[in-house]
Amino acid sequence: MVYYTQTGQLRRIIDHVTGPLKGKAEITFEELVPVQPFPFPWSKQEFFDAMPETVLARPRHIMPLKVDPSAEFDMVLLAYQPWFLSPSQPIAAFLQSEEGKKLLKGKPVVTLLGCRNMWINAQEKVKRYLQQAGANLVGHIALVDKHPNLVSLITILRWATKGKKDAFFVFPPAGVQEKEIKESVKFGEPILQAVEKKEYDGLHTQLLALDSVEINPGLIVLEMRGVKPFRFWASYISEKGGPGESIRQGRVSMYRTILLLAIPVLTPFTLVASWLKLLLGRKQLNRDVTYYKGIQLREG
Repeated sequence: MVYYTQTGQLRRIIDHVTGPLKGKAEITFEELVPVQPFPFPWSKQEFFDAMPETVLARPRHIMPLKVDPSAEFDMVLLAYQPWFLSPSQPIAAFLQSEEGKKLLKGKPVVTLLGCRNMWINAQEKVKRYLQQAGANLVGHIALVDKHPNLVSLITILRWATKGKKDAFFVFPPAGVQEKEIKESVKFGEPILQAVEKKEYDGLHTQLLALDSVEINPGLIVLEMRGVKPFRFWASYISEKGGPGESIRQGRVSMYRTILLLAIPVLTPFTLVASWLKLLLGRKQLNRDVTYYKGIQLREG
């Protein structure tokens, strides 16, 4: 079980999913530790300053794995969160590392997400890393915050920068709903059966039957619209130096201000554009939903 978590939410999800395996399978938990830890709660500036290297896949290094990467495992569960529509830096560092590649090579892998609501681009990057490592993705589980997009954005930013997860004013608690976390235990049984039988081909189909992945087509449209601006700003900021360098903080502040102003101002226009896309491109979106719910990697 390879994972990285700042708030502990993902570890709680992991414990529920692996619950049915405990006492029936030997589980090794490998928590990834950055050499230079990321703060939690984040300051707003530190949070947005982490964007360029996350998007450009230039993560901070992690400490050597505690587990022997040559050890034999029947399955690897890889649990992560997306940051800025990309896998979090510790997960990217693991997937890029020689130790990570060695551990993953030839192994069946199930990816497990606990996040806000936009994870498609991050999962595509993880799929490619796994392919490059010679791993075999056999299942995917995505637990998300099901509240409206703008609501979940406000609550997650408050949690990330103030450390406050609780409900406030008219807003619900941040993160994946408690009911979803507790019910994630249902995914453990098919995983256990696959490990016991060493038969993985039908695992993802079994997980999907338990609603392991649910996708809102409108969020596909929103996420795809966000990828190019993130790449532009990542490159623009990184031109002025590395993480934390004072010379680039002006550009980080500019990005942060524009993004936070653009979200409420552009949301109505984005919703209309998304509605038109849903109306006019329904067939393609349905194909995209089917693809993103799956575990195959689309070439190109």
